[in-house]
Amino acid sequence: TGLNLTAADLVFLLDPWWNPAAESQAIARAHRIGRQGSVHALRIVSRGTVEESILALQDQKRELARSILDDQTEGRSARLDLDELRALIG
Repeated sequence: TGLNLTAADLVFLLDPWWNPAAESQAIARAHRIGRQGSVHALRIVSRGTVEESILALQDQKRELARSILDDQTEGRSARLDLDELRALIG
């Protein structure tokens, strides 16, 4: 079972996850079918902390996943080298 927060309109992300999909899911729980109005997400990160590194890793994972999906939709075979695979799964 999942938690749906259809009355919430603001989501605070205070502790970044290594997996960016987990954060996307947290935001999606506030933006469900039947939701009236918009949902805003606020990410709070301090400079010079490990959280900055985690956010950079999330961006790399998103970009790698996007490039793989783009390759597959264009009919090309998506291939990863070992470093790319390690970066994707963390």
